[in-house]
Amino acid sequence: MLHLRLITPSDRTDDVVRLIEKTVGTTHLVVMPGAARNPSGDVVMCDVAREAGDELLTGLQRMGLDDTGSIAVENIDLSLSKRAEKAEEEAPGEPADAVLWEHLTEATHEESTLSVTYLAFITLATMIAACGVVLDNAILIVGAMAVGPEFGPLAGISTAVVQRRPPLALRSLIALLVGFAVAMAVTVGFSLFMDAVGLFTKEQLEGERPQTGFVYAPDWFSFVVAVLAGAAGTLSLTSAKSGALVGVAISVTTVPAAANAAVALSYGDTKQTWGSTEQLLLNLLGIILAGTLTLLTQKWLWSKQRQRKNAA
Repeated sequence: MLHLRLITPSDRTDDVVRLIEKTVGTTHLVVMPGAARNPSGDVVMCDVAREAGDELLTGLQRMGLDDTGSIAVENIDLSLSKRAEKAEEEAPGEPADAVLWEHLTEATHEESTLSVTYLAFITLATMIAACGVVLDNAILIVGAMAVGPEFGPLAGISTAVVQRRPPLALRSLIALLVGFAVAMAVTVGFSLFMDAVGLFTKEQLEGERPQTGFVYAPDWFSFVVAVLAGAAGTLSLTSAKSGALVGVAISVTTVPAAANAAVALSYGDTKQTWGSTEQLLLNLLGIILAGTLTLLTQKWLWSKQRQRKNAA
């Protein structure tokens, strides 16, 4: 269930209440006239089944409530109510299949904003991966994958394409490209420093690396895994199962490939530099493609669900 807290202009409260009452899957409606001060108006609260949440939020936005008042949404972790159970039963579909598009857009907007924190995480992840590829240490590679924040901008691009929001797509693309550029540039300097103090050597990079050699050897399996990971990551975002993102993060070789390219560049190894760059681009493409197709499929399936509900 979701809890909505709305601030409505007094002359629009009746319309908002009627919309809530006619939306299947809503309950616990509360109206407090004149309770709001900034902006001034009435406070309306209700609970709604997750399956019906997107329909209600869309209706409220069409009424312009996000401009004239306020719409706040919270997840309800526990609701002991027979009315809530009935509302969930009446709402079409399953909660895990429902997509709250505004919530997804807001989440990807936050995760795909170029910030100092984002740059710090992606740079640290790339430096950890650099240690992993030179030492041929799979544990360090997995750790770097888990630290890397690059799935946020990738999901942002997919969401922007499906929602047709060019500003979000541009913001996500900038975060992705600038993030990797900064991380790789810093990692080149880090690699030169590690070489100067004798901790990195060219022989280590170009020697046999059975654990990490895959990061500069792209093939079709790389693309297949990226597609599967992109679909799984997108589903984890839309179904609020964020724990699955950890599994996605350690299944694709974006950060390790960027790290290997940076280290190889510091040693002038063009073969590994280009191979790692191809691996990076292949993974990014696979994730974006899978994420976009997953969201389009979810949007189509949910529209069919609504059509069946309306026909009934």
